[in-house]
Amino acid sequence: MIDKHRIVEVDQPKLRRVVVAVDPSGTSGGADAGDDIGIVIAGLGVDGRGYVLGDWSVNLSPAGWARRTIEAFDHFKADRIVAERNFGGAMVESTIKTARKSAPVKLVTASRGKIARAEPIAALYEEGKISHVGTHSDLEDQLFAMTPAGFVGEKSPDRADALVWALSELMLGGPTYNITALT
Repeated sequence: MIDKHRIVEVDQPKLRRVVVAVDPSGTSGGADAGDDIGIVIAGLGVDGRGYVLGDWSVNLSPAGWARRTIEAFDHFKADRIVAERNFGGAMVESTIKTARKSAPVKLVTASRGKIARAEPIAALYEEGKISHVGTHSDLEDQLFAMTPAGFVGEKSPDRADALVWALSELMLGGPTYNITALT
């Protein structure tokens, strides 16, 4: 499904909105410190389609992933940062705001499990409404490891989670489909 709708590039003016979604981990960062911090950039086209623009996921300290998030925000001329509050809530927002005080941050939290959150996004892929701009190998590997029985990959599906948050914000109205907006 991904390859069928993959495109080489999308022009920024053809996008109505762009968001950077962050799925922070509870680790301190570093190559051997555990899970990565999922940072995925997606856009909503004037054609109503979702576009996965980038995977800037990292394994850095909180200050490091916050700087990386702001770099992605600037690079893609994003409108908003959507961040999961799973580890610390206000601390996640504060970490991002330390990197840039004026960053527009929307905190979200899951009211159901990963698979339930991902199902509406999987349906959009099945309907051919999502295109990946370029190749995002690590992200796509995680997406392939999402099954109805759960995630069958190694570690956490941090990139896949960030993608679900980004596309949910853009295409499903955020608080719909088992996602609760906090701000």
